[in-house]
Amino acid sequence: MKKLLSGWLILSLAILVGCAAAAPPAVGIWGVEMNTPLGALPAVLTINADGSGSMSADGLGEAPLSGITFDGNAVSFEAEVDAQGQTLVLDFNGTVEGDSMDGEFGSDFGAFGVSGSRQ
Repeated sequence: MKKLLSGWLILSLAILVGCAAAAPPAVGIWGVEMNTPLGALPAVLTINADGSGSMSADGLGEAPLSGITFDGNAVSFEAEVDAQGQTLVLDFNGTVEGDSMDGEFGSDFGAFGVSGSRQ
């Protein structure tokens, strides 16, 4: 009985360690479309498990992501972009379901929706 109990304990710990080591669902490269007040703007988000990442879009160039946090399927971060000589801080909050991402960027000009898929 003692060996059976020890075996279950070891199996349970192995499963818990495996689950804890899994990358958050938002990790990856995402092709997204931002629905800005000026129209749709395609962008690429790169989100790494170590909390680093970047965003690149035509007209905005490439900007590092900062403050990336994961909470289950939720992800949030901040990007500081150069919009025609003006610094614009974008705060993202969204969720990931499989290979789809939905959320919104908050900015000084209001919030705008973002949707996309894993590349």
